[in-house]
Amino acid sequence: MDVRSRNNVVVTGCDSGPVLVLSHGFGCDQNMWRLVAPVWAKDFRVVLFDHVGAGGSDLSSWSEERYASLDGYARDVVEILRELDCGPVIFVGHSVSSMIGVLAAAQQPELFAKLVLLTPSPRYIDDENYRGGFSAADIDELLESLESNYLGWSSAMAPVIMGNPERPELGEELTNSFCRTDPAIARAFARATFLSDNRADLAAVSVPTLVAQCSNDAIAPPEVGAFVHASIAGSELVTLDATGHCPQLSAPESTAAAIAAFAARTP
Repeated sequence: MDVRSRNNVVVTGCDSGPVLVLSHGFGCDQNMWRLVAPVWAKDFRVVLFDHVGAGGSDLSSWSEERYASLDGYARDVVEILRELDCGPVIFVGHSVSSMIGVLAAAQQPELFAKLVLLTPSPRYIDDENYRGGFSAADIDELLESLESNYLGWSSAMAPVIMGNPERPELGEELTNSFCRTDPAIARAFARATFLSDNRADLAAVSVPTLVAQCSNDAIAPPEVGAFVHASIAGSELVTLDATGHCPQLSAPESTAAAIAAFAARTP
């Protein structure tokens, strides 16, 4: 399967500008970038894609063995960048894709100029001297609910993830995105996401990195952003004027501006 078809790769924007690669989170697809991608396309070459199992990707390319951990998704990112031959790139990873980007950059650092980690979390489960935001029992309950009633789980969790209860249309959009995902694929991706622990991988990041968090995020609380920032030497931390876990939808202007400023800056 051709890599571009496998991951539904779309390239837009300024041919001569720096390259921004946008990587979506769990239960989403490249449509999540629709409010910010056109802004960046004025000055950057923008690469959008869907993780295998999401959006317009080739579902026949999905296998539980390859995608049982985030490493499989990181391998896909490396293959996309090699196919496009457009590096080194500025990789913008949302949510779990932040850690996918960290893993891909560790595999092939020469392909990456910068990393933007948008609402990242290297581990969702609390640990000694670490607050991930969830207890082990919380995650067990989340995964059990997802296994037994995926559509019900989607309807209940999407508004929590999105935040912004005064704008219910955002939660509805995320619910619909979840519901378009094959439940078996979603369950596997959820396990790979919520049971992951990538804290030790952060120290290997060797490129300029922006950690962008929200002021109030039920999935990645501020302590998580602070931990990621402290674990990546020389990284920058910005708290966006946004709430929830998807600021590219809830606060597209401030999100686009913060990321563009970092991406355009000469190292």
